[in-house]
Amino acid sequence: MKKTLYLECSMGAAGDMLMAALLELYPHPDQFLQTMNSLGIPGVSVNRSIVEKCGIQGTGISVTVYGIEEESALVPQSDGCLHHQESNSVRPYSHDHDNEHVRSHSYSTMKDITTLINGLSVSESVKSHALAVYDLIAMAESHIHGIPVSEIHFHEVGTLDAIADIVGVCLLLELLAPERIIVSPIHVGSGQVKTAHGILPVPAPATAYILQGVPFYSSSIQGELCTPTGAALLKYFADSFSGMPVMQVEAVAYGMGKRDFEAVNCLRAFWGNCTVDSAPNEEIAEICCNLDDMTPEAVGFVMQLLLDNGALDAFIIPIQMKKSRPAHMLVCLCALDRVSEMALLMLKHTSTNGVRQSNYFRYVLKSNISQRDTPYGKIRIKTSSGYGLVKLKPEYEDVVRCAKEHNVSFDTVYQAALSN
Repeated sequence: MKKTLYLECSMGAAGDMLMAALLELYPHPDQFLQTMNSLGIPGVSVNRSIVEKCGIQGTGISVTVYGIEEESALVPQSDGCLHHQESNSVRPYSHDHDNEHVRSHSYSTMKDITTLINGLSVSESVKSHALAVYDLIAMAESHIHGIPVSEIHFHEVGTLDAIADIVGVCLLLELLAPERIIVSPIHVGSGQVKTAHGILPVPAPATAYILQGVPFYSSSIQGELCTPTGAALLKYFADSFSGMPVMQVEAVAYGMGKRDFEAVNCLRAFWGNCTVDSAPNEEIAEICCNLDDMTPEAVGFVMQLLLDNGALDAFIIPIQMKKSRPAHMLVCLCALDRVSEMALLMLKHTSTNGVRQSNYFRYVLKSNISQRDTPYGKIRIKTSSGYGLVKLKPEYEDVVRCAKEHNVSFDTVYQAALSN
């Protein structure tokens, strides 16, 4: 059994939402807040509150910098170097006394941020993780704006706010010490978001860059649900991205977001135990079409063609269509990066005008081939293991060959291979 943290990001993720969810799991929240507020982040105050959305209570986190609560994790300076916001509005930089105070403590470059984080009263592990997360964000900005990381300048207030979120999450994960972190596919929202550079698509360019290689999706919900800070934290700490594993759940926590939607705006965290490797370990696509005007031989030809070209599996299901016409459903299972190839083969070699695609997580045992000596000759054995299971299966062709050579039954050779 492994102590597992599963993060459900059906309404995206931001640094404060993630910190709030983890804090709700931690048994000593006041002690954590006291620690956060004495780390040495200039002018930063971290507070929690009970928040209700859609009838569900959860934890909200507010981070103020010299009394100012920024809605964004990283807001750009006026020199043109940008980090995208977590809300749909741009909060202008006002010129009051408190903000002049903030400007006297400049932590705008990665070098400044590194110096600040290395000077905090936290473990070396927390410092290392926090800097690694910040590096993901900085590299995204560097790529998007075409400038070296060393030349990126972040707005001081937003930088301190983001440092608090990132360090807070790193510290809570050190305190909770999960053995495995699994994250759901991430909902990023849709539409557009206002930034200091203008209106940008959702997900914001920095978020989209960070989430390369991570499963995420959009929907009809308008707004930026996943922020660069949230994306970087999830990508850095996740051991895998998948559906929820089979778990014995001990606690469920709700980290509330700032905005209100028809759906409850929260990041949900499940804490508990699960069997080692109990999560799905692969995502595949299923492509299918209905055929009522092809002969069985012709459909079988296409099925074999799909298998010969790299399909994981292909099969035919008898179905009944409108007016009770007998027909066949041709189904192809393939890796996600082979979907277009398989779909085009089906369109080219069948009479259909369209194919359907669905994606599925699946549980897969790892397999290897070994060879065993039996009284009837050498037999290859496929050994499949995972999820606490081990399965042995003699290779069909070897069993048939040995049975014919020795004039014995298939089952005799099969059992001999398993008994050795």
